[in-house]
Amino acid sequence: MVDVVLGSFYGDEGKGKIIDYLSKDAQYAVRFSGGNNAGHTIEVNGKQFVFHLIPSGILNPKVKAILGNGVVIDPKVLIEEIENLKANGYKVDNLYISEKAHVIFPYHLILDELEEEMRGSKKIGTTKRGIGPAYCDKMERCGIRMEDLISTDFKEMLQRNIKNKNKILKAYGYFELDFESVYRDYKKYAEILKPYVCDTTTMLHKAIKNQENILCEGAQATLLDIDFGSYPFVTSSNPTIGGVSTGSGIGAKYINEVYGVMKAYSSRVGEGPYVTELKDETGDKIRELGHEYGATTKRPRRCGWLDIVALNYAIMLNGITALAMNHLDTVGKLETIKLCVAYEYLGQREEYFRTNKDFLNNAKPIYEEFPGNFGDISNCQTYEELPLNAKKYIERIEELTNTKIKMIGIGPKREDMIIRD
Repeated sequence: MVDVVLGSFYGDEGKGKIIDYLSKDAQYAVRFSGGNNAGHTIEVNGKQFVFHLIPSGILNPKVKAILGNGVVIDPKVLIEEIENLKANGYKVDNLYISEKAHVIFPYHLILDELEEEMRGSKKIGTTKRGIGPAYCDKMERCGIRMEDLISTDFKEMLQRNIKNKNKILKAYGYFELDFESVYRDYKKYAEILKPYVCDTTTMLHKAIKNQENILCEGAQATLLDIDFGSYPFVTSSNPTIGGVSTGSGIGAKYINEVYGVMKAYSSRVGEGPYVTELKDETGDKIRELGHEYGATTKRPRRCGWLDIVALNYAIMLNGITALAMNHLDTVGKLETIKLCVAYEYLGQREEYFRTNKDFLNNAKPIYEEFPGNFGDISNCQTYEELPLNAKKYIERIEELTNTKIKMIGIGPKREDMIIRD
């Protein structure tokens, strides 16, 4: 009864669109990891929505949208998203927030920025949204959860944390936070968010018992996983399959289909190794054709060819059962398309991905070439209607991954999707 949507590369694969489509058959949509350092963009009826926290499935009024315990929440950002939805005619009474989800405070944002500055030339490219420091507090067991935010103990807990964090800020040579102003703001946030806070784990297990459909959506992606990504250029959570259970309370035995979202090319935001990156006119052209600028940071994304070595790694780690490809229309505008089928490392052909920095920094892509120039495919409604060159590219990817591409995005709108199966 539980389907999962995960990113197969470095994020920004277009998960929001896939989630939005799949949510029409779901009763629950669950965000299980990350914070507002990610953005899902969906275009509906000419209106573009960018979600940084709220599950994308909320656009379906029949879906209960859940922020799971694995998410770290900036209340100010969440409230802004709620107000934006209301302003566009959505009631948002179908939003639920796990009482166990941790809260981001101003000191998390400040520490995130200061620590990135301290890295100097070794910056990891953090979004400076306070995500990493909030997860640090969670693991250090001094974090404040949503159930604490709305409790009578909140003032004492915040006072203790600000007192301790001010000592750290002082060591950095930074000004100290004023407790009263932070407390005043967060009491207001608590009053607004309290109606949404509940035991979402029990809610989900009741749904499973009632054989209702649940869609779990990840933020970021496999190669940014804190354990399995290209460390240290990663996020601070587990956006891979293991994060579904720890971030929602749903056991592995309930998981059915696992969709790996990908683009017909690849991209990355921030620092870190990237084997198929194109630092030339072709990379620039892909960026412009695909509008590759961060939904959260607006930073230009680094663009490159699709990497089968990395994709197979994601399939292996996550147990991906089906692929969902976006931006087929984008690569179809190029005269020639390249596909990385293996690496050359120290004179040897390598077909298995490793996150070792020396390996990734010195691996050279081995490419196969395919003809592009697909023409206008925006009106294609079935796979059979796609031009031969597009089919050849898709079918080679399926052959190399032994995984079917069941969903194919051919444009930015909700309806620009070809469904196979």
